[in-house]
Amino acid sequence: MKRLYLILFCFLIVAQVSAQENKKRKPNAAYNKQNDANEKFLNKQWWLGFKAGTNLTDVHVTKTYSVFSPTNYSPDQSAKKYEHFKQPGAQATIEASFYFKKFYFSLQPTYQHSLFTYTNSYLWYDDVVPTNNLELNYEQEQKLDYFIIPLLIKYDIAGNKLRPYVQIGAFSAFLINANKQTTISGTDNASGGENNFTDPAIIVGAKDLFAKSSWGLIGGAGLNYTLGNVRLNLDAQYKLGMSNITSTKNRNSSDSLSGVGDILDDMTMDNISISIGCLFPMRFLANGFKSSDR
Repeated sequence: MKRLYLILFCFLIVAQVSAQENKKRKPNAAYNKQNDANEKFLNKQWWLGFKAGTNLTDVHVTKTYSVFSPTNYSPDQSAKKYEHFKQPGAQATIEASFYFKKFYFSLQPTYQHSLFTYTNSYLWYDDVVPTNNLELNYEQEQKLDYFIIPLLIKYDIAGNKLRPYVQIGAFSAFLINANKQTTISGTDNASGGENNFTDPAIIVGAKDLFAKSSWGLIGGAGLNYTLGNVRLNLDAQYKLGMSNITSTKNRNSSDSLSGVGDILDDMTMDNISISIGCLFPMRFLANGFKSSDR
């Protein structure tokens, strides 16, 4: 009989332990179910934000043009020399992105102010007395304002709180305004002595000299850092121009520039930009849900 009591006592203990385990499993199941709902929610999200930064510009000449054509020395000596990624500009962007399972489908309207510069020089001299010469040096600075509409696909490489990403896409650029500054300096050895001079800069509106629109491709990378419900963003892009930014119709329309010997080449424009900003989620689980991105 004692053994029977002992067996019943052990059975009661096992039954009690089993009941306790069942009680523990129910909250865990509910918790996991809530986690699954959160994860499904977090796999879809709209993000809206703002970013701004600086950019550098380079141009690739597809066909050269010149007002003057030297007859007593090689034209290469007066060819334009372009500076590459030297003059800093600025840009400001509004970003609207839809996130789905590590992919972002992003529209990023951008105002972009870009600059690029080229130089060239001409030499006139007396065939009989070569020391009697005149050298003119030209520095041409272009300032271009564009409204750019990029469409991008971004992909989160890894991470939760810190999320590096890569991106690729295309853009259309619409010219808002353009200005051109020409500075002429030189050395005059033909007036009885050496005379170095710099003329006042010529600044003209040059919007008609550039194409109204252009397009290109975008590649880049970036980093998102989650701070509460907000993402802080560091973004780098390379815009590869695919179309001519010069107006072939109005190339010779500026009498001021033609008079000082300047005419635009056919060219495409590349741009490197770095921006910082922040993104805000448009959907939330609940008021108590403190981070919409874990």
